[in-house]
Amino acid sequence: MYIDYVIVIISLLFSAFFSGMEIAYISSNKISIEIEKKEKNFTSSILSRLTLKPSKFIASMLIGNNLALVIYGFYMGDILINLFDYLLIFDYSFLSKLITEFNLLTKTIISTVVILITAEFLPKVLFQIYSFQFLKFFSLPAYFFYLCFYYISDFVLWITNLILKVFFKTQGDKIQLLFSKVELENYVDEQIDAYSEDQPIDSEVQIFQNALDFSASKARDIMVPRIELCALEIHDYISKLKETLISTGFTKILIYTNTIDDIIGYVHSHDLFKNPKSIKSMLLPVEFVPESILIIDLLSTLTKKRKSIAIVLDEYGGTSGMITVEDIVEELFGEIDDEFDVNDLIETKFKNNHYNFSARLEVDYINEHYHLNLPKSEDYGTLGGLIVNFTEEIPELGEEVLINNYLFKIIDVSNTKINIVSLIIKK
Repeated sequence: MYIDYVIVIISLLFSAFFSGMEIAYISSNKISIEIEKKEKNFTSSILSRLTLKPSKFIASMLIGNNLALVIYGFYMGDILINLFDYLLIFDYSFLSKLITEFNLLTKTIISTVVILITAEFLPKVLFQIYSFQFLKFFSLPAYFFYLCFYYISDFVLWITNLILKVFFKTQGDKIQLLFSKVELENYVDEQIDAYSEDQPIDSEVQIFQNALDFSASKARDIMVPRIELCALEIHDYISKLKETLISTGFTKILIYTNTIDDIIGYVHSHDLFKNPKSIKSMLLPVEFVPESILIIDLLSTLTKKRKSIAIVLDEYGGTSGMITVEDIVEELFGEIDDEFDVNDLIETKFKNNHYNFSARLEVDYINEHYHLNLPKSEDYGTLGGLIVNFTEEIPELGEEVLINNYLFKIIDVSNTKINIVSLIIKK
């Protein structure tokens, strides 16, 4: 009698193992697996053999799981029969009638609930959360069963491929994709999350993440907004241009006619050495692009046309902002500051989850560098945009805005934009 209980417990453990290893391989980051396989140790050698043919490995786990379930069902049935016989000894008419009439259904429900909880749900949840760790830890026993079911899994896969070929006109998974961009992004995110809050992220890891985001970034995501553009009118005097160059420290100034929505080009400071008569004689062309253009395409366009500045236009043809080649390069390698760059953005951290931020800071930047989880959307990119998108208006000075568990207090604001906010994380 007791041997039945032992066999049932062992079969449940084996079923949990096979189910867990199946989900562990499916959930594991393929890049982490490939990196582990390059370590040239015993575990990496076993993993290399296990993952050489993924379908064969998964088939082996499924075969093992089914065998464990068959054994479990056989012995669990005997246990439940004995248990019901024991209960029928007691003269409880209702219970006796219930067991007698619904014997098979009752045994099925009990067996199913036990197997779902102990050998399916719990192990799959655990193996999915710690997928790579469990895959490494149990690689040796998994390889043992992989060899045990080697020929059976071959036969099963042969039948499966035959059905796929005849009825679905496919060749199965002969060609295996090593890893996808999503898996690459997940791996880089894992590396960044591994850094503590006070530990700086390696520049190589940050550049790699920037490169992955680069292909999806659009002009509106990195442009200098219209309100911050420095521009002069085409008929302004050269003396005013000199003063503007000196006061701003810029080497290039945009030039427009009538309004900033009619930008016609830009001037470069080195042309002043040629003693120009007017701004018009110094004028250089700019490229005009829509807000929705991908910056990877914009970089290609600027490179081919040998231009360094692009004016970003909104849907009505007005000036929305400006992008330079330097802005695009900084999107990959981070901020490139020289001795003339002045960083007036505020990002101060106090104690007790209290921060002061410039509203111009990007939400993605704050989330990455301060390990926050501010809401993200395509409707905005900056912290100020987040607040305005939530309130649907420019908040007043001193006004408090609660977004999820983040309490924002407006410290500095004008009629057209938010400048500085205080952020407190509510627990």
